[in-house]
Amino acid sequence: MRALLALPVATLVVACGSSPPKEPSTPAEAAEKPAAAKAEEPTEETGQKADAPTKIPTDCASKTDICSMPKAFVDKLCANTYPNVALVLFSGGAPWTHGYLTRKTEAWNAEGGASVGGFVEFDEEVLLLTSHAPPKGGMQVSGAGGYQALRWDGSCVTLSSEEVTLKKPPSPKHPRIEWRFIEDPMREALRKDPSVDQAAVAVKRECKGVSVGDVSKKCVDADNKLVDSIVRYVEGTSSGLPEPEKLP
Repeated sequence: MRALLALPVATLVVACGSSPPKEPSTPAEAAEKPAAAKAEEPTEETGQKADAPTKIPTDCASKTDICSMPKAFVDKLCANTYPNVALVLFSGGAPWTHGYLTRKTEAWNAEGGASVGGFVEFDEEVLLLTSHAPPKGGMQVSGAGGYQALRWDGSCVTLSSEEVTLKKPPSPKHPRIEWRFIEDPMREALRKDPSVDQAAVAVKRECKGVSVGDVSKKCVDADNKLVDSIVRYVEGTSSGLPEPEKLP
């Protein structure tokens, strides 16, 4: 404190004045300015600033064999499980490419993100997020290429090109959608549909708060009916679902 009081008055006057900003004194200092500004510029891949909040995409980042999503978004999405985001992405009118499993296969995430484990069932419906397919016109190698895909439960799986078809089966399958993981605003929106509301009431009545482990057949049937009702409603609506509170 004594050192501050001993400063010359002239120094204080200069500090309080409106002197022009200091110009870089060396080439190294001058080079730092463009680098800092560059970090604020939109990236070519996302079209957003590097520090911009996550937004659920609505348009294809590229369209070759599929309508793919921005890789930066997919990386965040597949780092965890987002059941509410999945409902928005699967909703009717969205441009994303739907795929269907040609066989039962292990549910694993080769990108190193979260995975629910277990299996992806034959005829299960998924969204194809990004493509690793070989270029058209190139040599086709059995098992080459593949996709990063999103399941209805909000988890990601890595699939080979041989495990997916774009041809919709008569009755696509869906994994269990955990009602307890659906956010309150999303639940309210879903329950505006009478079939979803009735199915949710039935699950509460038959399962008595227990939805995993040793449960009755009536509970299992009620839960399956709830999943089917949610899927039908989401696929048939292009609006009305709120933005999820938890985003990638």
